[in-house]
This record gives sequence, C-alpha cells and structure tokens, in this order.
Amino acid sequence: MRKGILIFLLIISISANLYLLAVEQPVNDDQVQLLQERINSLEEKNEDLNAQISQDNVSLQSYASQIDFYRQQLNELGSSAGMSADEYEGHASLQAPAVYQRVENVIDGPFIRQIVTEEGSLMNISVELNPGKGRVLVETKPLMGVVFQDAANTAVFVAQNLTDVNLMSSDTIFSITAVGEIPEVDGPSAGALMTLLMISAINHEQLNDSVTLTGTIDQYGHIGAIGGVLEKAQAAKDGGKQLFLLPRENSELVQYTYVEKKIGGFSFVERIPEIIDAKPYIEENIGIRVEYVDSIEDVMQYAFVN
Repeated sequence: MRKGILIFLLIISISANLYLLAVEQPVNDDQVQLLQERINSLEEKNEDLNAQISQDNVSLQSYASQIDFYRQQLNELGSSAGMSADEYEGHASLQAPAVYQRVENVIDGPFIRQIVTEEGSLMNISVELNPGKGRVLVETKPLMGVVFQDAANTAVFVAQNLTDVNLMSSDTIFSITAVGEIPEVDGPSAGALMTLLMISAINHEQLNDSVTLTGTIDQYGHIGAIGGVLEKAQAAKDGGKQLFLLPRENSELVQYTYVEKKIGGFSFVERIPEIIDAKPYIEENIGIRVEYVDSIEDVMQYAFVN
C-alpha cells in the first residue's frame, strides 16, 4: 500500500509540473507550498495505515496463538475425561499460483520513480498428518506472513467438518515453498487449496496435479475472491497446468479502452472501463481452461483423480 501511495504522489508531482509548463505559467511559492502540504498530509496518513497494518498482523498472530492454546486445553480435557480420538496419518501436495510485486527504481531526469509490476509464480504447498496433539504448524520458504497461519487453521477446521473426523490426536504440518526465487508473499488466497490438501490427506485420495486453484476459504467452506487473477492464470499456464479453478466472485474482469479527446488546444486520453467475463477471456488470451467454483465441494468435483 505504501509503495502505491508513493507512486501516486510522484504521478501528482510530475503531472503538476507538466501542466504548469504547458500553460507557460511560472511556478510560484504558493503552489509549491500547497503541493508540499498535500504530500506531507498523505505521508502522515500513510504512516497511520502502516501502523494499523502492523497492529492487525500482531492481532492475527495473537489469535493464532490463542487457537493453539485452546486446542491444547481441549486435548488435555479430553484425555482427562477418558475421551479418545483416532490418530491420522497422510500426505498431499499441489502447486498453487501466487502473485508478488517486483519494484524497480528508475532515474528520470531530476526524479527517481518506482515502477511496480505484479508477476505470477507457483508455490509448492504440501500437508502432512502425523500422530500428535492437534497442533497446526506452518513452515514456509521464503518467510510468509501470519495470514497463512490463519488460513491454515481455517482449512483444518473446514476439512474436519466436511470429512467428519476429529484431529485432536493428530498434528497438521503445512509446508509452503516458492518454486523460484521470489520475495516474501502473504495472503489468504491459498486457503481453498490448503483445505483441499487436508481432505486429500485425510481420505487418502489422489489429487490431479494438472489442476490448480486459488481462493480464500471461510468457516462454512465458501470460496472467496482473490487478487491478481490474470497473473495467477498465466503462472498456472506456464507451470503446465491444464485447469485453473477460479472463485465465481472473480468472474468479472475490468478491461479499459483508451479514447483520445481534444479540448481546446489540449489532448486528453480517457480510460473507459468495460466489464468482461473472466473465463472466456483467460481461455482465449492465456490458453488455460477455467472453471468457476463457489465452495470446496465444487473444487472436489475437479481436483481428484477419477
């Protein structure tokens, strides 16, 4: 978010200078001061947003720790009451598309500007079920944010409800490894795939490795929207996948048409948005089959080897 705001500020600054040059008006102190005040105001808001993000991350980590604590308490109570649960063992893995940002500093005359591009890549995600104490552990390389831990806990919860098993006496270990050398990534968009891995490991069902998916997961098994749809579809295609499962909430893409208009002695380019269907666009322009999914049950219809 901070990088986006900085880019926005640079665009404002450059546009203001170009406008002043175009109308041949000298830059006066009042204009400079006004622009500086606006920049200072946006920077203060940016700092506040960064502080809020940091606090949210701390809260997420705290919630994850509380879940582990209460899960352990439940196990101890169950043992003291003579309750028992089966010990599960299993393993499943699948590649997941991810999006990361690449930042490049460009010197443009007296200015230094940043070009931020989003690129897609594949990550290897696997899960192991071993006899244990009901813990949910996440091992990542490179380091991921705490949102992955939250998504992992939700995935385990949904998988237990769907398969009607109790993992109180089993440990769940997720391993997430980037295929290439990419910077840190984070986000809940692997939640649906982690849920699928859990179901596969519990039921010992083989996954079709020509299929991949993206989407968040909530406690009811609903699959929600994600960002970077086109980048993830391209990463899936480049990784040899044949089917890309996409949340139905991402079924609409916005495509822009650029129209030039002349007003007075100036030319302006206007962006006109158009809503298009993601499935035919991706299939035609990227070359990978797409199916929409609403729930984890929908995913299961496509993801297992028949």
